[in-house]
Amino acid sequence: MRSTEAKPSGVLARAGDWLQRQWWQASPTAGVRLLQPLSALYETLAERRRRATAPEGTGLPVVVVGNLIVGGAGKTPTVIALVHALRKGGWTPGVISRGHGRDGAAVAAVRRDSAAREVGDEPLLIHLRSGAPVVVGRDRLAAARTLRAAHPEVNLLLADDGLQHWRLARNAQVIVFDDRGAGNGLPLPAGPLRQRLPEAVPPRSLVLYNAAAPSTPLPGWCAQRRLAGAVELAGWWAGEPPSLQALHALRGRAVVAAAGIGAPQRFFDMLQAQGLSLTPCPVPDHHDYATLPWPPGTPDVVLTEKDAIKLDAARCPGSRVWVVALDFALPDGFVAELARLLPASPSVPHEP
Repeated sequence: MRSTEAKPSGVLARAGDWLQRQWWQASPTAGVRLLQPLSALYETLAERRRRATAPEGTGLPVVVVGNLIVGGAGKTPTVIALVHALRKGGWTPGVISRGHGRDGAAVAAVRRDSAAREVGDEPLLIHLRSGAPVVVGRDRLAAARTLRAAHPEVNLLLADDGLQHWRLARNAQVIVFDDRGAGNGLPLPAGPLRQRLPEAVPPRSLVLYNAAAPSTPLPGWCAQRRLAGAVELAGWWAGEPPSLQALHALRGRAVVAAAGIGAPQRFFDMLQAQGLSLTPCPVPDHHDYATLPWPPGTPDVVLTEKDAIKLDAARCPGSRVWVVALDFALPDGFVAELARLLPASPSVPHEP
């Protein structure tokens, strides 16, 4: 299986690749142990900042979704699934997010015609897939105020990637892990942890594993995930649903699979489990697709929805580009436990 890979070149890129490989070892290597004094400094400064920050309320119940590790572990599909689950429970949720990778940090509302570079690829995908109002901004409290002013019907806020945003008071938090778990168990920069893995699940917190089985000692629930199917890029933008028939029709073809997500190999493995023969084309997380990473004239390309959000079908002449969607379901027990951490639902359950 060949790999068509688009990554920055140079000494820094090679050092970054080496460090990430060390992070995801089961235990710390000799090389990263040399960085542990810096990890101790990072922890000290982070804890000092946390203690000095007084949480502020938004006037609404808040559920924070985030990672203890750097990078992606499944926050975006979790937020989308939570929007639908909370609606069924009688809530009208809105979403606030920093909008990682966007140009600028000011507060901005996400619209259907927003560009990913202006609002962030994940917030735009959340808005398109869930229909919930989404506002981005480095200051999550300011984003919350803007969202409430524009959407007075919203009665609960989901904070995407807000676990370490200590100013934001929260009723509950969802800590998401993928199959990599906590890696080597060390904080940055010697390991991938933004916060050290706790010995027990923190108060008012739930752990969700975007994996077939728990990947840390913390008790939690495993999301039910599978590929929902494929749809051509132009059809995806027009709102056409994916189908397994279209995905299975790609069996036996020479397919390039592109993925600019936190763990691209997971996407490639799921495609291969569906019987596709593919050439993997991993690109950096939040890749902007300013240039196409696959060879010109590639007949069939498959990619994730997070990648599709930055591509127009007109930019891909000579290639059939297929968007492969994820079917991500939350366990009933997880949803019920989250409901117990929230006030009573104020309205009759509904799903638009």
